[in-house]
Amino acid sequence: DFVPFAELFPWRGFARKIYDGSQAKTPTFHGALVEANYAEKYPEIVVAYLRALIEADQLIAKEPEKYSELIAKVTGVEAEVEYLFHGPLGLQTRDLTWKPEYRQAVDTAIDTLRLLKKTDQSLDVDSFVDERFIKAAFKASGLDYDAALKNYAQLPLNARDAATGEVISDPKRVAEIWVQGEPLVRHYASPENAFKALKAIEGEGKPVRVFYAQDRESGIKLLGNQAWFVRADGGEVSAFLLKENAEKWAKDHGGKVLD
Repeated sequence: DFVPFAELFPWRGFARKIYDGSQAKTPTFHGALVEANYAEKYPEIVVAYLRALIEADQLIAKEPEKYSELIAKVTGVEAEVEYLFHGPLGLQTRDLTWKPEYRQAVDTAIDTLRLLKKTDQSLDVDSFVDERFIKAAFKASGLDYDAALKNYAQLPLNARDAATGEVISDPKRVAEIWVQGEPLVRHYASPENAFKALKAIEGEGKPVRVFYAQDRESGIKLLGNQAWFVRADGGEVSAFLLKENAEKWAKDHGGKVLD
């Protein structure tokens, strides 16, 4: 169930994203349901399904461009949008653990349904959530569930700047360029490095598929052509989803807002 409309519509040219779900400070997630009696009767099938999810996650993490292209062929959602979500430092984490925030999200969803009079029943989350199967899948896959439960990080980017060769260390300063005809995305340690590279690429007559930048404050990945940028007096460039955030950053740190 992958419906990235907030990025898909801007990518297709008929919308601009002005709000991100992270601003609500309330987590949302997609998951899978299984009937309790089926799970009890066929636990090996449930665990096998979850192991397949884990393996798919590992494949995407290892080769995000390749699998973004594959998912695009199957779903019709462009690879550039897929990579925005599932590539390194992507907008969406593929977290298979039952974090406390997810339990709270289920509680909130139940309360919301009752408020909207869609149900008059309450549900105890602890009776609804069963970690046995995902824990078994982690163990069978040689993974540490407890360690993953504590991990809130995005898929990390372990790369060097495509222009300078320096190790990329600050995820909120990362920018990326996907050049048409190239199988891999180019990574840059800063937006200013990426802009210099972008100018050179265009000067060579090479078409660019997409340009990404990370929001300087929230760290979420943005479509570069939809972002607001601030150029500091010293030349440093920062990206923002919202114009008002860019304006505040420019006021607080000095600089000029660029669209």
